Amino acid sequence: MDDLPDNLLCQILSNLSTKEAALTSVLSKRWRYLFALVPNLDFNSFSSQHPETMVQDQTSFIDFVDRVLKLRGEDHVSKFSLKCGDGFEDEDVYPWISNVLRHGVSDLSLHVSSSLVYWLPSKVFVSKTLVRLKIGPEDGPKVKLKNVCLPRLKTLNLDSVVFVEGEIGFAKLLSGCPMLEELSLRNLEWGYWGCCYVASKILKRLTLCCAHCDDNPKSVSFDTPNVVYFKYSDNIAHKYPKVNFNSLVKASIDIRMTNDQKSSVRYVSDDDEEREMVGNATKLLMGICNVKTLYLSYDTLETLNFCCEAIPVFNNLTNLTIESNQKVGWDSLPELLKNCPNLETLVFQVDELNP
Repeated sequence: MDDLPDNLLCQILSNLSTKEAALTSVLSKRWRYLFALVPNLDFNSFSSQHPETMVQDQTSFIDFVDRVLKLRGEDHVSKFSLKCGDGFEDEDVYPWISNVLRHGVSDLSLHVSSSLVYWLPSKVFVSKTLVRLKIGPEDGPKVKLKNVCLPRLKTLNLDSVVFVEGEIGFAKLLSGCPMLEELSLRNLEWGYWGCCYVASKILKRLTLCCAHCDDNPKSVSFDTPNVVYFKYSDNIAHKYPKVNFNSLVKASIDIRMTNDQKSSVRYVSDDDEEREMVGNATKLLMGICNVKTLYLSYDTLETLNFCCEAIPVFNNLTNLTIESNQKVGWDSLPELLKNCPNLETLVFQVDELNP
């Protein structure tokens, strides 16, 4: 391998974590600093931490990241992945993020706890080079967006990130990403906002999965005519003013009622009284009726019993997967199947947690 050029060796080392690549520095003098020239940097503090030596491991990890970034000098960074939890300080992490942004990183992945980075640096959302941005995981950081300028960003993955400005901050984020093609928002909480409006003519893939809670969003709208894949999991909204998925091919829907709403509608149902809708999913279903492949959770089927005026006709639907549960969800199924005239494949998927 010593006969191979440096750029090819760096390409091989880029398939390893930075820690693994650093182990090759003992091979020879030529290999001593070669790992630091790799454009893809992957740092994971969890892989080296042990309870009995946690403080020492954290200090060693900080020194290692500092050393690698210093060895790289002004070299371009293509990909930067950072995973670290409690015990680290903002003053350690912020310079690392600033460093790679300054050196033109195009793929940035930050797996940091909220106790580490309570407020995410605003400069993360002002970058002319970022193409892919991933931030998470559970109990992720808060963001208060002053300016958003991500002219090249195509993929945005946010897990448990809290938008302090609610729908205003989210709208600001979308407007600053004119080339965004894939958007994933997971474990979103409605504490700071009650409405959501996703509008983009460029977006092709959309995932919106909200955390299980006792709140219902007031209003949720989608004006995304070129989205081909849509995954949606949330408590049912009070209303869906606009739902535009003209190009939709595949969708996964998991809308549910809160526990209080379930108790209320089931009690009324048991007494054979007139039921009052606790939300309205009619426009949501009408907006996705062009879909070809559809997955529905058992919660969705139950919710349609109480929260849908009429199930639309799904003329293009050929593949339907239903998550089954013996206790809930079957009343709306006959009407749904009747309104799928071109259905070719029907799959009943057993929920292993609730068979």
